[in-house]
Amino acid sequence: MNSKKTILLPKYKKIFEQIGENIKLARKRRKLTTEQVSERAGIHRATLYRIEKGDPAVSIGLYFNVFRVLNLQDDFLKLAVDDEFGRKLQDLDLL
Repeated sequence: MNSKKTILLPKYKKIFEQIGENIKLARKRRKLTTEQVSERAGIHRATLYRIEKGDPAVSIGLYFNVFRVLNLQDDFLKLAVDDEFGRKLQDLDLL
């Protein structure tokens, strides 16, 4: 199977980089090593490094596993929860 390279515009790449930085800071606040987190998440340390760098090619499931290890799994429920644009489109259909 050929894997395609994930292409993001620089401003969107920055969002992933910020998520990665947030994960790294959360790990450090908990005084967990990369080895501990990667082992508990069931991933290689190299993959955790890629996540902490904000690599968009890493699957969202692996990001979730790291969030779970850091006890931040409820943050995933916040993704796309406030769909303001979608509600406006829906409201236009109601007119």
